[in-house]
Amino acid sequence: MRILVVEDEIDLQEAIAEGLRLDGYAVDTCGDGNEAYELLYVENYDLVILDLNLPGMDGLDVLDKIREENQELKVLILSARGSVSDKVKGLDLGANDYLTKPFDFEELEARIRSLLRRKFVQEQNEILFCGIVLNMSERQATINDKPLSLTKKEFTLLEYFMLNQSRVISQEELIEHIWDSEADSFSGAVRVHIAGLRKKLKAELGFDPIVTKIGEGYLLQEN
Repeated sequence: MRILVVEDEIDLQEAIAEGLRLDGYAVDTCGDGNEAYELLYVENYDLVILDLNLPGMDGLDVLDKIREENQELKVLILSARGSVSDKVKGLDLGANDYLTKPFDFEELEARIRSLLRRKFVQEQNEILFCGIVLNMSERQATINDKPLSLTKKEFTLLEYFMLNQSRVISQEELIEHIWDSEADSFSGAVRVHIAGLRKKLKAELGFDPIVTKIGEGYLLQEN
């Protein structure tokens, strides 16, 4: 999943981004409201972590513009503005959640997981496919109750495939949602990581559930 962190305190911005990358998310960052709006206009994110006290454009104005154009994008406000009126205003403008600074990173992680589950699987904690069980809270995968050893990128790929079952997913879409803005679409990274994931799935399932559609992309499919 791809996340944009909008935070003008650089140390905090980098700490949040690094922590989320360690969790397996693709993360882009910026510290200016106008830049955030431009990124949101040209890039495809699954969730935005949005500070309110931003240079260029206030975070609430960024949120208002987001909701004028995109009702589906998940927005988590992360702000030092902790009054009830600020929270009410943010939620009324369309924020999905509001976390006040200072905060515990584990709580931020839990809220992100909750928002992404709500977007894709209606609060279910597990995603199922053909004997594969993906636990989104614990970030673990099993096949027939046997733990599946995956890298963070392989887990994120499998998660995206399982959240989009029975739909062909292009390489460009995978790059948009699983890699950050530094990714090179011609680097072969997608093919390399999918090859590794396929090998592990085939070893446990006895068949490869990821089907290549020439000129289109990839499809998760039962045997």
